[in-house]
Amino acid sequence: MSTLGRRTPGPEGKKKESFVDKLTGTLSRKNKKASGEDEHLDDNEVLELELEGRQALDSSLIPTLAKNIWLEEGETRRYLTKETARDPKIGQVVDLLIYWLNEELADQRIVVRHIQEDMYDGQIIQKLLEKLEQIRIEVPEVSQSEEGQRQKLQIVIQTANRVINQQQNEHKWTAELVHEKDITAILQLLVALALHYRAPVRFPDNVVANVVVAEKEHGQIKTHRITEQITTVQTELAPKGERDAFDTLFDYGPDKLAHVKTSLLAFCNKHLNKINLEVSDLDHQFQDGVFLVLLVGLLEGYFVPLYHFNLQVQNHEEKVKNVQFAFKLMEDAGLQKPRSRVQDIANGDVKSTLRLLHLLFTKYKHI
Repeated sequence: MSTLGRRTPGPEGKKKESFVDKLTGTLSRKNKKASGEDEHLDDNEVLELELEGRQALDSSLIPTLAKNIWLEEGETRRYLTKETARDPKIGQVVDLLIYWLNEELADQRIVVRHIQEDMYDGQIIQKLLEKLEQIRIEVPEVSQSEEGQRQKLQIVIQTANRVINQQQNEHKWTAELVHEKDITAILQLLVALALHYRAPVRFPDNVVANVVVAEKEHGQIKTHRITEQITTVQTELAPKGERDAFDTLFDYGPDKLAHVKTSLLAFCNKHLNKINLEVSDLDHQFQDGVFLVLLVGLLEGYFVPLYHFNLQVQNHEEKVKNVQFAFKLMEDAGLQKPRSRVQDIANGDVKSTLRLLHLLFTKYKHI
């Protein structure tokens, strides 16, 4: 699998490349008219704008040609603005989706590299749904004609909508938009699937895309702008399962939850104080795995050598490695397998963190 597929992207950190390096289809204007007025472009100007937008694109990543944006009479297409295409939060969403898809489909030797080119025919979406839902979607395996591809994609999208319980008038994506490689629709669909299946990733909150809608009427191209919501706020990352006491506390018992946090904080500091460390924020200070590794060692009666983990965490991947190491120490100590996932801890899911600390408290509270 490619490096991109195996990398563990995180919500923070400086990006080495912008989203525009991964994406094509940006439509922009050098000279904007007054806001609220329709803009009229001839075909040559649309092509010129597309070529301008492609100056910053890596053609080896996105092989779509500029001539593909020619519009037929009555045809409508949507494009990201340059500002949105260069928005680092959009880039983070794409990275996280590619990471999640490659993790889920690694056992089928599927590698996703391009969010548009790899998604538009629906085959990867089909494989994802079949694996996660444990179903078989009855569509032809190979369809040579474009119409056959569209029919197959329609069945796949209908299945996805049923899975996530989306009504026809609720979803922002259609089989037609996905087949046209509409990046906004593809992102909205994949984010909805990731949230439904509780993918172990944390998307940046409240990401929006500014979209230019271009339509050809009577030989002229009119454009207008709309805003599409890509992400909202993820309130919980952990997988759905049998409800436990923490679900109840979070839903109905804020006072009791505060008491549990206080008890867990005292438990952690009782042991971390032995090496002159102290925790003040359970919600975030265990996220990088450092305190977690040291705490497990202290509970088991040994000091973990600092060269065994990343003491000065620089990026999300190092967080994940630290938490994985802590989980390994817990396994060696004979603790039951945590319900929390490594990624949920590294992504700062509070409920998952408290579940994990309570697991330690239950075993070591008398030490």
